[in-house]
Amino acid sequence: MNKVVAPSVVGVLCALVLVAASPGPVSLPAGTDLPAAASGPSRVSLEAADAHDAGTSAGGDGAAGSPLTPAVDPDIRAASPTALDAAAPDAAPAPVPLASTGGAVSPGGTVSTGSTAATTEPAAAQPAAEVPSIPPLWAPDGELGSPPASATGPAPSTPQAPRPSSETLVSPEALVKDSNTAAILTVFNKINEYRASKGLNPVKYNSTVAGMAQEWSDSIASREVIEHRASFWTDPRALSPNNGAGEVIAIRTDRDAAQLVEWWKGSPGHNAMLIDPRFNVMGAGISYTNSTYQIWGVVNFFGYTTLPAGTVDSPGGSPGGSTGGNPFPPATPTMCDAPVKHMPPTLDLSAASITGPGDLVTVNASGQLLNRASTGGRSYAAAKVIGSGFGGAKEVFVTDWDRDGAYDLVTQWTTGNLTLHRGIATGGFEPAVTLGSGGWQSLTLAVGGWCANNRMPQILALDTGGNLYLYPNKGTGDLSARTFISGGISAARLAMVDYDADGFQDVLALRTDGAALLYRGWGTTALRSESRPTVATGWQDVTGIRALKNVTALNSTGIALRRASDTVQYWDLSGGSLASPSNITGPWAGQRLAQ
Repeated sequence: MNKVVAPSVVGVLCALVLVAASPGPVSLPAGTDLPAAASGPSRVSLEAADAHDAGTSAGGDGAAGSPLTPAVDPDIRAASPTALDAAAPDAAPAPVPLASTGGAVSPGGTVSTGSTAATTEPAAAQPAAEVPSIPPLWAPDGELGSPPASATGPAPSTPQAPRPSSETLVSPEALVKDSNTAAILTVFNKINEYRASKGLNPVKYNSTVAGMAQEWSDSIASREVIEHRASFWTDPRALSPNNGAGEVIAIRTDRDAAQLVEWWKGSPGHNAMLIDPRFNVMGAGISYTNSTYQIWGVVNFFGYTTLPAGTVDSPGGSPGGSTGGNPFPPATPTMCDAPVKHMPPTLDLSAASITGPGDLVTVNASGQLLNRASTGGRSYAAAKVIGSGFGGAKEVFVTDWDRDGAYDLVTQWTTGNLTLHRGIATGGFEPAVTLGSGGWQSLTLAVGGWCANNRMPQILALDTGGNLYLYPNKGTGDLSARTFISGGISAARLAMVDYDADGFQDVLALRTDGAALLYRGWGTTALRSESRPTVATGWQDVTGIRALKNVTALNSTGIALRRASDTVQYWDLSGGSLASPSNITGPWAGQRLAQ
């Protein structure tokens, strides 16, 4: 994974090679700076669109005249990026350099365009051996480090300050569901006006393609990362293009949709996609946030020999040119859809029973609930009794279930019920509310923010047959609806945590033999289609796993393990893998760890 912090300036560009491996996400927290420009050769990820034939076997580099001929010269690289200062307040914005490694492609593959079952989940990245041998194209590095001539003129040469530490990072959850109809129409018209100025036919619009683009725009905006959807051209909603495919992304700190297109025009790699004559259909997604980057735009371009059903002359139009329709079709509903969109208030939790996401909660032999408040640097305050009557609990889960800012308790009882005790900011908990009646005692649960587009915690439940289900958050309503995630999972315990630091929650499945397997998530109702690595062994004595934040530093991530030797260990995950553990001072005898 290649994660780079970007500054709070007003524009970022990104375009995807058709078959290059998807780059790692680029984190864009507000108010941070870029590192100083590095010396020596550098390859920067703003991959320019390739626009190849997605239905042809790629046995070589694409001879001239072949449908696999690159749309732009693949060897357009500069030696190193130019440092970029933030644009002056009244000047047009400059693009932000985004550091990432290039996607290697292996020889001899083909691009699959076979019809598959419709799904709203991102397609899984294919192993390297299955990737077609279409050469990746790159926008010039200098283009990334300086604004287009039409934007601000020559780029300043003053280096940026070093990148701040991870303590400045925040977790953005800020989608604003304002109407984007006008913005989508603006992007569509500006692209076609530009194509007409080059003597090219206009691209048409397809709501199915647009739905795919909108879903991805919402996804990256809600996570505030720049990354391309893996294998977007093979998604069923791409409608089997056979004459090229491409994706461009741009963001701004204002809501000027027209300037998204100007950004793409000012970049040779992105410009090549806008004026590729093979493209005849597009779909656009526009998302708004209340964070630093207020507008996020994703456009998918495809080329078809025969236009797919539902293709119209413009957003909101029909095949005959009449008005009507919807330029922003609603995404297919899934169990990940949020019941509400809100941010929790900022509360003073100093008097609350649970003061933060790094606290350790345990249940003692008397059924009392104890909390050890995190004081930073892997240190904890003395245990404090915060409740009683939990002797019959199979598991207790600490989470902000209702997103009001105070931490709550979701309890799985040996009687089969599931209850919620809402936390009170001034201390204590409200009386229990039943979320589920009967049958819950046989399930292995994990609670957390599984869905990237849903700020409310959800429940993953593994049944005795090895089937994993997602239960959406219904507030205080009954948890009866669920959706299938995956089968064939063997685990005595589950933990939900962002193991690889990519912004998506993952599942750690602890087997009875002590092996911990990693099941990586997409932030959707699916797991990534890949092998399941064993990330730890010798954990057969673990009786509890708790995902924690802020234990070593602000926004650090890790897990606490309750071991059979009356030991609690903290394992840091901030680097995307398990670091060496350290013991947390107890005593822990007779205490079970809340999850």
